[in-house]
Amino acid sequence: MTRSNRPSFGTLIFFSAAFALSIYFTFAAVQGDFGLFRRAEIQAETRDVARDLDRLQAELARMENLTLRLSDNFLDLDLLDEQARSVLGLLRADEIVIR
Repeated sequence: MTRSNRPSFGTLIFFSAAFALSIYFTFAAVQGDFGLFRRAEIQAETRDVARDLDRLQAELARMENLTLRLSDNFLDLDLLDEQARSVLGLLRADEIVIR
């Protein structure tokens, strides 16, 4: 009985399965739902949402300031005059309208 130097069939199947599993897990780590590419997408989306949040907070602060200026506690005559002109179409007696 001579023994050949060829690996047995079971060993070949074992290493083939191990190689296939390592390829699968590597692919899943890069391309999967929780992979590196998805993480980069989430980080970019997070930056966009944070930028939108900052913009909306600035707009909210501006609107709160305008609302405060029109409240009963604080009366800004210039803002009141502007709103009366734009909303109600009011004019002063000494003004001329050019269209």
